[in-house]
Amino acid sequence: MSEQTAAAEAPKKPKRPIAKSLQMCNDTLTKLYADTNAAKARGEKIGWSTSIFPQEIAESMGLCVVYPENHSAGLSARKNSEQFLQHAEGAMEYNNDICAYAKVNLGYMDILEAPGNNMPLPDFVLVANNICNQVTKWFGNIAKVNNIPMFMLDTVFNYEPEVTESRVKFMRAQLDGLIKNLSAYTGKKFDEAKFEEVMKISLRNCALWIEANEKLANEPSPLSGFDLFNYMACMVCFRGKKETTAILEQLLVEIDEHIKNGTSTYPEQQNYRVYWEGIACWPHLSHNLRTMRKYGMNVVATSYVKAWALDYESGDLDGMAKAYSTTTANNMPLETQVQRRSDLLVKFNCDGMLYHMNRSCKVMDCMQYEVQRQVQAKTGIPFTSFDGDQSDFRNYSEAQFETRMEAFAEVMKARKEGKRNV
Repeated sequence: MSEQTAAAEAPKKPKRPIAKSLQMCNDTLTKLYADTNAAKARGEKIGWSTSIFPQEIAESMGLCVVYPENHSAGLSARKNSEQFLQHAEGAMEYNNDICAYAKVNLGYMDILEAPGNNMPLPDFVLVANNICNQVTKWFGNIAKVNNIPMFMLDTVFNYEPEVTESRVKFMRAQLDGLIKNLSAYTGKKFDEAKFEEVMKISLRNCALWIEANEKLANEPSPLSGFDLFNYMACMVCFRGKKETTAILEQLLVEIDEHIKNGTSTYPEQQNYRVYWEGIACWPHLSHNLRTMRKYGMNVVATSYVKAWALDYESGDLDGMAKAYSTTTANNMPLETQVQRRSDLLVKFNCDGMLYHMNRSCKVMDCMQYEVQRQVQAKTGIPFTSFDGDQSDFRNYSEAQFETRMEAFAEVMKARKEGKRNV
């Protein structure tokens, strides 16, 4: 019997059934797109928003808002991004060097038909530049092409470890103006009581999200770290809704059951606990997982999925302004980034750190080289990196990733053996 025949006839592992919490998340996301399309059909104004914009404001007004970054990530994860990338670069003449999330979205905006969930064209856009400066150009272009207004929160860069009082005042004034102007444009009344309720729901969801992330510190980890990537939609797209509370409470029930039974959604022996740095490589996430499983590497920590866990007091607009200024690594000084990552490596007892050098996210990549050097110097924990992209499948080499993981496993193995022999 040939090797090919033997492989073909070998019994395949049964697919793990989808968790109840993940099905709830998928159903809620589908409903969000359906509700947004229905609102557009009724003549209501709907919005497109950057992922870490103060969603509490639009939610309290009852506005339907969808998130192009999440939409692009979903298309990329399902390997459906190619036609939009090609259309953006070809027919629309966008440069290959811009963010692939933007290219997928701009291509979609021209085609307006995608496998799965579809977004109607926006009547306004909401933009916060706490992620990067390119979103201001991307969403500004959306606004210009569609002749619609752009409502923006300028968070400014933080050169100090703490957000200064002057910066908080600057952003608070913008929030006051945003509430007034968005209400006037959409015709939706701003309700203070509803606003405080949404803030409370958002804070509850952020606390649940942090708890779910931190339970991966257990050994063995109760989840494959990549599982949490699948739940990000509920924090990006409906962080201020009670549906997210139900999703995350169910997820925690499932995690606790794994901890109680000593089981995990990670299907292999967990030899190495790895910190993933950067955005998910959505087009090749399955290859990432398959390759890492060969060596028993499980992702147990990442700053990426925790970016939506904002901390403020309900009813405190100043605190909310501060929180939205400090949630992403791209908006804080290098020293803070290094300390946060070093602390997490120790807290989650990581054996190594894996950096995704994401061609799309140049602001993040620019800082990663120095972050790598300083974090290793501070912790002694080894690292490696690989070249990839959050949406453009062309910027990735399976061979490079496989070679890097093989060498990474050898380095982590040698370090663990060395510690045992001390």
